[in-house]
Amino acid sequence: MTSSTFNGALRREAEGQGFVAVGVCGADAAPAAGARLRAWLAAGCHGDMLWMERPERESPRALWADVRSVVVLGFPYTPVVDPLRHAGSPEVGVVSVYALGADYHDLVKRRLKAVAGWLARETGAALKVFVDTAPVMEKALAAAAGIGWQGKHSNVVSRRHGSWLFLAAIYSEAVLEPFGDDGSVASCGTCSACIAACPTEAIVAPHVVDARKCISYLTIEHKGPIPPVLRAAMGNRVYGCDDCLAVCPWNRFARAPSEFVPRGELLAPDLGDLLALDDAAFRQLFAGSPVKRIGRGRLVRNAAVAAGNSGALRFLPALRRLMGDTDAVVAEAAGWAVGRLED
Repeated sequence: MTSSTFNGALRREAEGQGFVAVGVCGADAAPAAGARLRAWLAAGCHGDMLWMERPERESPRALWADVRSVVVLGFPYTPVVDPLRHAGSPEVGVVSVYALGADYHDLVKRRLKAVAGWLARETGAALKVFVDTAPVMEKALAAAAGIGWQGKHSNVVSRRHGSWLFLAAIYSEAVLEPFGDDGSVASCGTCSACIAACPTEAIVAPHVVDARKCISYLTIEHKGPIPPVLRAAMGNRVYGCDDCLAVCPWNRFARAPSEFVPRGELLAPDLGDLLALDDAAFRQLFAGSPVKRIGRGRLVRNAAVAAGNSGALRFLPALRRLMGDTDAVVAEAAGWAVGRLED
């Protein structure tokens, strides 16, 4: 099978599993990624995401010495609702559009394994698959594989598919001919819409995000109290933030996938309902959702901050009850929210 025939077959296999973007690069195709990562870590921009410091993240060969080629695939999660639809509804909690439906880890990895099975049969070579759960520089590799480029918000942008893409990777021992999906080199040009849209000014320079100020980090990865100076800017966001992607002009080319259907109860959750969640109710509400992994404490902490920002005095009784919560971080956030509403 010639390289062009093989690449065409790989593309068909990927598209048959729902991937809209596919590219191949050599294992050493992103040589600058490790240095950029080290500089970002040295600046402390990763906050308390200590797993980002793992040296295996710096290059594919650091994770697996035998890897020769990397197949990078993009799976769309283009929202079917306006990500900014609740900007004027402060009593409603905002959940990032990628988490409104089923957990993407399960869905994408199942599809990825099907593509990897085909690749293993065709090449006879060993391989490994990754979907956001290993020290892999997916974004740098996606750019090297020609899927798109890293925008000023640091996420991958595709001319054909926008930036609503889950990225997955297959590391293979086979030597594969590189090819790209994007069609031509492109960039953000003079556009800085994402930088201007960030509520907390977390995009500290083009292509550089300080996670310590990023609402997605603060509401999902950060375990302790949210820095008070950033709370007002969080608004009503209780899980993630889509603002920088929502304003990206390239997303007008993105198509909506049928696999990620929003769950009705997550489209516009009342903050009062979220404040009332105990552990059992939290697990029931977010069963099968990526939100479940942050636990009840972080979600209610976020809801308390959002309630404090809402200006709605109806939340005061629930917040006062939470001031006695067994989770000290929840209790502190509730106390802050009470003080903000009473003021």
